[in-house]
Amino acid sequence: MSNDLIEKINKIKVDRNAIILAHYYQPPEIQDLADYVGDSYFLSEIARDCDEEVIVFCGVKFMGESAKILSPNKKVLMPIIDAGCAMADMANEKVILELKKKYPNAIVVCYINSTAEVKSHCDVAVTSSSAVKILNNIHEKQVIFVPDKNLGKYISEEFPEKEFILWDGYCKYHHNIKVSDIIELRIRYKNAKVLVHPECQSEIRDIADYIGSTSGIIDYATKSNYKDFIVATEEGILHELTKKNPNKNFYIPGDSVCCEDMKKTTLESIYETLLKMENEIYIEEEIRVNALNCLLNMHRFAGDKNESTV
Repeated sequence: MSNDLIEKINKIKVDRNAIILAHYYQPPEIQDLADYVGDSYFLSEIARDCDEEVIVFCGVKFMGESAKILSPNKKVLMPIIDAGCAMADMANEKVILELKKKYPNAIVVCYINSTAEVKSHCDVAVTSSSAVKILNNIHEKQVIFVPDKNLGKYISEEFPEKEFILWDGYCKYHHNIKVSDIIELRIRYKNAKVLVHPECQSEIRDIADYIGSTSGIIDYATKSNYKDFIVATEEGILHELTKKNPNKNFYIPGDSVCCEDMKKTTLESIYETLLKMENEIYIEEEIRVNALNCLLNMHRFAGDKNESTV
């Protein structure tokens, strides 16, 4: 049945002039179906630069919103329109405006894991893979960072000369990873390297051999001569890790770190979305235009030469 459904999706995708994008945290069958799989920054570039008129974004809502902000003339469809990000919802317009009033000389930086409304009040967005590079190109001494305090703290450690004002948001899945679970795996697999996403708490990062984004973790493990890895991030990454490294072993602390919203996408939901052309992302034009500068600056400060092609 799934093979028949995949054939139907691939056919209707061509008929609709559509491209399918999937985040690394999506279910394995969705990653295998997608035209491109990657982290938030990579997928935002693909969505911006692709020639297709329709983008099917297999992820959570802020990702679809970012694609729509960058490409207002394309249809952006979400197979599951209510797949959200609890961390993104921890910051809102009121929060940003209060912080900007309190710190008028600060630059306002948001993690890409933010709503379109929040982005519309920020100066630049970052991803976990691009944050340090972007902050290196920012001269302001005060930085308001929302919504992820863990990523913000990690970035701030790279810039002791700057004052970071951090909002108290977090990804509950990364935030809840326990040191004891990593230590338990280290005892069992003595030569294992610990690979950690910067959304984790500082005590997790302190025992890491490598800290990086999903794509960074995959690259590190693939290039490494080690065979065993403890991976402190969402378990959807295991699919790409094992595809690229079939002879290596990967272990998730606590046995499971699973984002429920990322796992809502199914082959059936992708087919129905393309068939009915439903679940389209809409953003008020004033919000989109204001948020656009935030995302353009993300690409510009990251050294992306194609930032003017939007």
